[in-house]
Amino acid sequence: MCPAEQANGSQRTIMNESASIDALVVDAVYRSSKTSRGGLTDPLVGLVGVARQGGFRYRGSRFRPTLLVLTSSLVETDWPDELDPATGRFVYYGDNRHSGRQLHDTPRFGNQLLKSIFDLAHSRRRTEVPPVLIFTSESPGRSFRFRGLAVPGFPNMPPTEDLVAIWKTNGSERFQNYRAVFTILDEPQISREWILSLGSGVEKAQLIPPALKTWRRTGVARALAAPRTKEIRSKAEQLPSNEEECAIVDAIRSHYTSDPFGFEKCAGAICKLLLGSDVDLELTRPWRDGGRDGIGRVRLGSGQASLQIAFALEAKCYSMNNGVGVREVSRLISRIKHREFGVMITTSFVDKQAYREVVDDGHPVIFVTGADIARLLRNAGTNARLVPAWLEGIASLNQ
Repeated sequence: MCPAEQANGSQRTIMNESASIDALVVDAVYRSSKTSRGGLTDPLVGLVGVARQGGFRYRGSRFRPTLLVLTSSLVETDWPDELDPATGRFVYYGDNRHSGRQLHDTPRFGNQLLKSIFDLAHSRRRTEVPPVLIFTSESPGRSFRFRGLAVPGFPNMPPTEDLVAIWKTNGSERFQNYRAVFTILDEPQISREWILSLGSGVEKAQLIPPALKTWRRTGVARALAAPRTKEIRSKAEQLPSNEEECAIVDAIRSHYTSDPFGFEKCAGAICKLLLGSDVDLELTRPWRDGGRDGIGRVRLGSGQASLQIAFALEAKCYSMNNGVGVREVSRLISRIKHREFGVMITTSFVDKQAYREVVDDGHPVIFVTGADIARLLRNAGTNARLVPAWLEGIASLNQ
């Protein structure tokens, strides 16, 4: 059974109908309520004055919107939108999600809007970029969690990479959709008075959030970064948190049931997804691996201004209930040479004692567990249905 998604006990719930809501608070949940006919209201209609449906919602005209609202469930299988609270990075996929249409030929003009605002940002016409509010859907009903005020792009990401048209396949038909990267700005709350003034077309300058003013003036996006308060992840945090992620890891695990050493090739491919494309990795022979399933080097920097750092790879294809323990972790640590680091990749989790020893002693080891594997593959465009083909591709490259 797949682990249940963890409830966020610190979430704050606010009813949409309350007239006392003066500001949208980051991570607050705005709940729907029942109508007189037994249906559910959409809290975004009253809160920010946008239309009732759609992932893309805007005020003003689609040619010159004054406010853009993006909504996401964060659980779409083929289009894995992602919010990283630790860095303030938000990845959003456009609305051309089925074959039979051109990239910009979508009913709600979402991809046209994405192209427009990123073009404006890239051409330094930032004052013309409409503010972007990010919401994610929540239970119950049509409730939404406010994630923050965002701007196109992300610090140190080249303009050629923050909005990319990617290819997908539906049966035998290929089509394109956008993958857009935004920065959530460091603003804990956003004035509703300012938001509603955007809808009227007369922005109240005195209410503009300072981080947005800075970005408009300089192009510097001050991200709402929230580093983890604890370094040791629990078992639940290391394992997949939803059915799709569980299915991805289960597909990998079942593929190597009769070939446990074969997982090392898969771990090598996962390692490249983790560390980037500029990785040289050599898998060792099972009977003489010296405690390491692979030896690699990752290049940091670019061109003449770069260096290579060596690392050791260890791979464990374990069941969900069989964690990596002190013995396996100690074995990897003992093989890490001076100025190297280690990467432990497992389809399960690292038990608390082993995790704590690595953190407390400061060993240079990266733990990649079941949850990490699923998210790396989803971000690379691979879902549970595509895992077998992905594994076959790995096997063919290593023949």
